[in-house]
Amino acid sequence: MQLDLNLLAALDALLEEGSVTGAAERLHVTAPAMSRSLGRIRRTTGDQILVRTGRTMTPTPYAIAVREQVHDLLQQVRSVLAPSRELDLAILERTFTLRWHDSLVALGGPALLAEVRRQAPGVRLRFIAESSIDTPELRRGEVDLEANANRPTQPEIRADQVAETRQVIVMRQGHPLAHAKAVTAARYAEAEHITISRRGRFDNALDEALARLGLTRRVVATAPTEGAGLEFVRDSDLLVTAPESTTHSAAADLGLVLLPLPFELPPAPVYLSWHQRYDTDPAHVWLRDLARTALAGPTRDRNQATR
Repeated sequence: MQLDLNLLAALDALLEEGSVTGAAERLHVTAPAMSRSLGRIRRTTGDQILVRTGRTMTPTPYAIAVREQVHDLLQQVRSVLAPSRELDLAILERTFTLRWHDSLVALGGPALLAEVRRQAPGVRLRFIAESSIDTPELRRGEVDLEANANRPTQPEIRADQVAETRQVIVMRQGHPLAHAKAVTAARYAEAEHITISRRGRFDNALDEALARLGLTRRVVATAPTEGAGLEFVRDSDLLVTAPESTTHSAAADLGLVLLPLPFELPPAPVYLSWHQRYDTDPAHVWLRDLARTALAGPTRDRNQATR
């Protein structure tokens, strides 16, 4: 069989974009040309690849099964055919998808976007929200970079700890503990709490630390984002415990009080994660370096400022 590597690139774009028009724009070809490529792919594979369902196109089971393999093969081909190609940021055109914790988007996202636009104006950043469940987009190549407090466990996922921050108690200014001479672990546990959890968990490492002291706390609600959690705290006597660096600015804007925890708790880490397929991708390496700086700098500066 005579192979045409252009079909591999077309197939990757079709599976990534889920439409002929989107794939054509991605590869800078006309929609009719991409439609012809899809026809050739269908004849070669014996599969429809994309089928119309209403106004959208849906990948077939075969397409879903080979999507990751196609993406990996295309990356390997590119690395073989252009191993020493220098990265020219002035002409680079690429869209990166970043799934970061919402507070990290607010903390480092603006600085990252500003630097990307300064160095590579043809690059676009797509920030997407975290899911309430673990999803495989990072492994499938649909997400380029993740940033959160979780170290990945899959062997094919790389991770760098780029920052860490201590946990603090956040409360409204009129809260009974806001002007107390000392916030003890017991008084902390006696208060009512709200937790920040995209999965809706009521407990976390704080409860394990309190249990070692023979204490328990009452969590009355969970919020999916730090911003939502702070809004609950602003108009109630609830406490929320969150990373200092990510809540510092928002808490100040809302007139909230930050106090140190009255017991030992390891600092919250910030991990930057990506699939190993991008280890040597020059553009991805460049973006990772910028992301490290964007996340590490504000975290370090705000930790020091509060101290």
